[in-house]
Amino acid sequence: MGRLAEWIQANTGLLPLTQYKIVASIAVLILLWLIRTVVLNVVFRRTQDVRVRYRWKKVSLYVAGTLGFLFLGGLWLRAFQSVGTFLGLVSAGLTIALKDLVSDVAGWIFILWRRPMEVGDRIQIGEHRGDVIDIRVFQFTLMEIGNWVDADQSTGRVIHIPNGMVLSEMLANYSKGFQFIWNEIAVLVTFESNWREAKAILQDIASKHAEQLSSEAEQKIREAARRFLIFYLNP
Repeated sequence: MGRLAEWIQANTGLLPLTQYKIVASIAVLILLWLIRTVVLNVVFRRTQDVRVRYRWKKVSLYVAGTLGFLFLGGLWLRAFQSVGTFLGLVSAGLTIALKDLVSDVAGWIFILWRRPMEVGDRIQIGEHRGDVIDIRVFQFTLMEIGNWVDADQSTGRVIHIPNGMVLSEMLANYSKGFQFIWNEIAVLVTFESNWREAKAILQDIASKHAEQLSSEAEQKIREAARRFLIFYLNP
């Protein structure tokens, strides 16, 4: 092994210590990749739930990335031994040079901490509406609805939105807390029409098709009222 290191140093100029760091770095990256692959294979065999699989993929990626960063940083950077100094210098540099990216990371932390939305939720942020299909460190992704398409149907477009927008824009969640929304259907009744008969027909249709939904909505209101100040005098 010593002769091999000497040969590499003679041909590449790499010192033995540098060679050790390179080999150790590669070994750690391969080990983390293998562990993550095994964990995901086990999870995928045990569940078919898309959301559970997605969460495990994200969590395992973040854990492996953090462990790899800590190990490689400690291996290659002497200043990393002083964690406080290292983090202080990095934070100052990022704040000045990468203001938008820092805002996006802060937004990502806010999303993970406060959970204003999750994958699968239907939201509106600013002028954009859609179903959340992915959340990453710097941006989240929506499958757009509405816009030029009526009845909240999907437009087929995928929108990538910076995470920093959750800190500066209004965010409305269709699915969080209370999973029902009220809507109005306009019905044209002319002066010549029998409005009483029209009202009776509409009430009959509503009772036939929405009776079960109404009772379910009332139950959801009571559940949501445990967390939020939600009440309706005329639900």
